Amino acid sequence: MGSLNNTSLIDHKVISEKYFFPRRESFANPFRISTPGGDLACHFTRDHPNGMTLLHFHGNGETVSDWTGDFVSLIGSWGYNVLLAEYRGYGMSDGTPSFGAILEDIPRIMDGAGLKPSRTVLFGRSVGSVPAIRGVSLYPDMAGLVLESGIADVLERLLVRLHPSELGVKREDIESAISESMDHRKALEGYRGPVLVLHAKNDSLVNINHGERLYGWSGGKKILKTFERGDHNDILYVNAREYFSVLGGFLNSLKGSISFR
Repeated sequence: MGSLNNTSLIDHKVISEKYFFPRRESFANPFRISTPGGDLACHFTRDHPNGMTLLHFHGNGETVSDWTGDFVSLIGSWGYNVLLAEYRGYGMSDGTPSFGAILEDIPRIMDGAGLKPSRTVLFGRSVGSVPAIRGVSLYPDMAGLVLESGIADVLERLLVRLHPSELGVKREDIESAISESMDHRKALEGYRGPVLVLHAKNDSLVNINHGERLYGWSGGKKILKTFERGDHNDILYVNAREYFSVLGGFLNSLKGSISFR
């Protein structure tokens, strides 16, 4: 018991099998980024050479192809380029998903796409909040952060699906591993950029208290927008008009077109 180090623990096969739900989906003209586990098949729309970029990390059970339509078009209409990041093993990407791989691939995505942190806004939905929050820890000058249905405590979510004994470790071992690599409170308290938190009040998968904690921990200017309607997987569709109004206001504020409140 407890013989695994923290790095190998977050890459454990049991976590990959029980937590992640990759599916294969194809789309036209993937933007490929090389990793040690093979290529990530991302989607990059670059219609604004001098514009900022929204780097989007989707939720579990989703793929890049779920976001390539109206979402990209609308964000693009606000003058943003949009990079939809993919995870290993999802969509058209190679490899196997794991928390370690997701975290390690953030600099590869930034470098592979030639993104400047000060001109990039990170967007993390659900499990996508994990790389997004890590991103502002790695790049403190990131222009902004959006967390939709985000996860405050990764350990809490993991323990819903597995027991530490399945990994051959004790609870304190997995607590240590998560704290070392995915301490969301520490990361957000250290980030001074603007943060927008979007969460459904009746989210049945990731409770609203996750969103409230993420908002409370954020160290800079911040907005918490909660929605009366919708659940974890339909928050956008049920609240589309209000959702995009709030998101658009936030993103436009980062370009200096309106004041941030």
